[in-house]
Amino acid sequence: MSHELLTSAEMGEADRLTIAAGPTDGVGLMRRAGQAVATEVLSRYPSAAHVHVLCGPGNNGGDGYVVARILAGSGVASTVWTSGPPRPGSDAAVAAAECPIKPRPLSDFDPGPRSIVVDALYGAGLSKPLSGEAARAVNLAAKLHLRVVAVDLPSGISGDSGKVLGTSFSADLTVTFARKKPGHLLLPGRERCGEIVLADIGIVAEIIARLQPRTFENGPALWLRDLPVPAIDAHKYKRGHVGVFSGGPNATGAARLSALAAARSGAGAVTVLSPGNAMQVNAAHLTSIMLRKADEAADIEAFVGERRPSAFVLGPGFGIGEKTRAFALALLASGKPAASTGIDGLVFDADAITSFREAPDVLFEAARRPDAPALVMTPHEGEFARLFADIADDNVSSKLDKARAAAARANAVIVYKGADTVVAAPDGRAAINSNGAAWLATAGSGDVLSGITTGLLAQGMPAFEAACAAVWIHAETGRRFGPGLIAEDLPLAMVPVLRELVAAGGGRCSTALER
Repeated sequence: MSHELLTSAEMGEADRLTIAAGPTDGVGLMRRAGQAVATEVLSRYPSAAHVHVLCGPGNNGGDGYVVARILAGSGVASTVWTSGPPRPGSDAAVAAAECPIKPRPLSDFDPGPRSIVVDALYGAGLSKPLSGEAARAVNLAAKLHLRVVAVDLPSGISGDSGKVLGTSFSADLTVTFARKKPGHLLLPGRERCGEIVLADIGIVAEIIARLQPRTFENGPALWLRDLPVPAIDAHKYKRGHVGVFSGGPNATGAARLSALAAARSGAGAVTVLSPGNAMQVNAAHLTSIMLRKADEAADIEAFVGERRPSAFVLGPGFGIGEKTRAFALALLASGKPAASTGIDGLVFDADAITSFREAPDVLFEAARRPDAPALVMTPHEGEFARLFADIADDNVSSKLDKARAAAARANAVIVYKGADTVVAAPDGRAAINSNGAAWLATAGSGDVLSGITTGLLAQGMPAFEAACAAVWIHAETGRRFGPGLIAEDLPLAMVPVLRELVAAGGGRCSTALER
């Protein structure tokens, strides 16, 4: 699967570079795009009473004229409705001239029942709210419950943000070309696209590579080669040692969920670091997970010095306040200066994030130290707003833009959680997850995600790739399990997913973890 995502501007540049390289010209690309859409319509809706092709004045409309021409040539009853003529001399004008169907004004759009709508009005290039006759067409198609096939992207959806601009079609099928756009995966665009078909129209991988995309659809193709597997001479400490901080006696479950997930993700040793007054509660529930008392920052320093853990997770069920801030800053100060031992990676979630809402710059400054461990933070929308209030309040930027801005500010990998989770790195790379499952909306699910991420970090997986892999594995496990899922199910249910990933080629032996 091609996992790069292109902005609307990048897609335009890919078209330009392809045309410049020859021998295909702009009309040739348009014909291939229209053919791909027409093929889907003919195969999926062979008994459609009528196909209504809605054409805008630009290239998206040009694709629509090609669709209409091919459908008419195949004996399908078709009507073309246009919001305006193509610019004279443009590729779209050539496509319109080749279409035997005389277009009718979109203002007269009057579809009948059982007909199909091909939306070729504006696609991903729309930059202003959909209104007027186009908005009327959207409302009429929705009122009549007509099947909609969108060309490139449903008109009214921003290709870069996934936001609805005024109103938009809700497509049953979207046919896009060469690469998906962020708007195909970010909500609400994702749910308005229906099924997405990615069609090859002759824009080759070498052209895409020249664009140096920085946004990706999250999936194994992005990180599988970095997925750690144990070497033949592995022992438990070569596979990484994870520390998980527990809350008090009434809040220990979240840490145990994280700890078990870290172990299932491959960490060779996991220790729950518990307040003294919660030791007995934790001991009653732990078997393969180790247990150690940690009431003060000095206890962390002693543990790091004695046991040389690879990664920690702080936050789930831990509590909000000064103790959490002190522990977080102590961990960030325990990196690897020069050749000495120290922590490789940290995951801050839940209470660790919220504890810095009054002083986020203190956290960011600590994370920017050159010897600080790699930091991954996993906020949901509310936690994100507590730490990045000004970024969250920006009503113009997309979720993708916000995650990137937060990652740069915090010098951390940001996992901006949700049905369209975005993972962003400080260097500008970002991935949008597309296999999310509603079954994961259950208490404790996020604690498991933190544990998976930390387990992968502990085995030496780079922070961005570890976060992306954890998000995908977590979502895939929830999707496969389905109804009845609770957080306790996730660590064991992820085993088949992990087995398939290793069999598919993961990954990198974790021999370098021995100290």
